Amino acid sequence: MSEAESESRAGREEVWIEKYRPDSLDDVMGHEDIVGRLQSYVRRNDLSHMLFSGPAGTGKTTCATAIARELYGENWREHFLELNASDERGIDVVRDRIKNFARTSFGGHEYRIIFLDEADALTSDAQSALRRTMEQFSNNVRFILSCNYSSQIIDPIQSRCAVFRFSPLSDDAVEQEIRHIAAEEDIELTDDGVDALVYAAAGDMRKAINGLQAASVSGDVVDESAVYAITSTARPEEIHDMVQSALDGDFTAARATLDRLLTEEGIAGGDVIDQLHRSVWEFDVDDEAAVRILERVGETDYRITQGANETVQLEAMLATLAKGQ
Repeated sequence: MSEAESESRAGREEVWIEKYRPDSLDDVMGHEDIVGRLQSYVRRNDLSHMLFSGPAGTGKTTCATAIARELYGENWREHFLELNASDERGIDVVRDRIKNFARTSFGGHEYRIIFLDEADALTSDAQSALRRTMEQFSNNVRFILSCNYSSQIIDPIQSRCAVFRFSPLSDDAVEQEIRHIAAEEDIELTDDGVDALVYAAAGDMRKAINGLQAASVSGDVVDESAVYAITSTARPEEIHDMVQSALDGDFTAARATLDRLLTEEGIAGGDVIDQLHRSVWEFDVDDEAAVRILERVGETDYRITQGANETVQLEAMLATLAKGQ
């Protein structure tokens, strides 16, 4: 790839996420049931307050903007306020920015939409203030709240919203979209590259697109090697071999693989745990052994998230598996 081509592709990289965000609910992939329910609201032009809950990259923001585009047309941005609660999490945001938007004129439409992303990052006081604001302006504003964990949203807010739970996208949906983008951007994408992107994404469309963008800048062809290198993801067979060595009692070999993943490939311990968890049922073990592996994976994950040294904890996990305990 020439320097000019590399710079051109890098320049385009910044806009891919928004460039390929669906403009219509009809184009949203992987959530047919949710889309059908949302379309019924749009057809009646009668939205309720909504709570979108689910993992990152599964279409929550896309659905919110698609609703606004269908209701308001080209001027949708004038009637759609997007706030990120993780950046603006204090009570002042609820009292000031939301109220100011709710009180301004909105010519020609019965209501405007306030989209509050990562609402589970709001403090309890801010959520209480939001509840009162939702009541006060319910005649001319509809709220769409987005969160990863609905349990972090107080019950009074949940009871005022229609709840939509987004699950990770299917592998087929992710593959279809990245193949479409690769064709549109004239990227040579191999079949093993597609499989690697789907595996690395784990149902997160944003992660798949970002991986495709980054890998396309690094070389002429997006293949398996490029994807795993750019996404800092271990190959599934490496995780399998590491754990299988431990289960066979060969701790030295298992530790050597772990050391290579952590030091040479720079993969985070938490990511190793996540991939191991996804691969447990691929090992040639009985149910009792699988339960034992999952128990150790869960304990190791907890210790790492609490701040323990990830290398020590992962080695201890492999040692326990090697001892057959």
